[in-house]
Amino acid sequence: MTEDRKFTIEEVEGVEPPPRAFVEDVVETPGDKLARKRDYLDGFLAETPQGIGPNEPGGDTYEGVITALREIYDPEIPVNIYDLGLIYGVEIDGDGHAVVSMTLTTPHCPVAESMPGEVELRVSAVPGVRDAEVNLVWDPPWDPQKMSDEAKLELGML
Repeated sequence: MTEDRKFTIEEVEGVEPPPRAFVEDVVETPGDKLARKRDYLDGFLAETPQGIGPNEPGGDTYEGVITALREIYDPEIPVNIYDLGLIYGVEIDGDGHAVVSMTLTTPHCPVAESMPGEVELRVSAVPGVRDAEVNLVWDPPWDPQKMSDEAKLELGML
């Protein structure tokens, strides 16, 4: 057992205070900060998930389909249909059958007849996809909140 010991004022005042920590002023330009962040993100984004099948998110075939969808642009809005939020889902089964659920900005969109066909054509051209089917859905209806941050930035909404 330890005994409670009382310290005298002289003993307490005789103890040197610990050295104070300080941070030196570092001059870092915004470009330096951005380069540092990009280095981190490059390594992070280059890493692929382990144990992912080619037809699952992160897999080669799935990501190929997403890349194909990002090459299709809405004729009235200069943003691709994926970042615009028109793609609600992508499913690829083990046989390479891809099903894309999508919507349009409005039911009266001038490309309502041609856009699903273009999506089907582009997706079925992706290596690993045997055939593609496009389901055009209206529920939930599209709204600007479904757009990616990149799309909002492109359109000056951020």
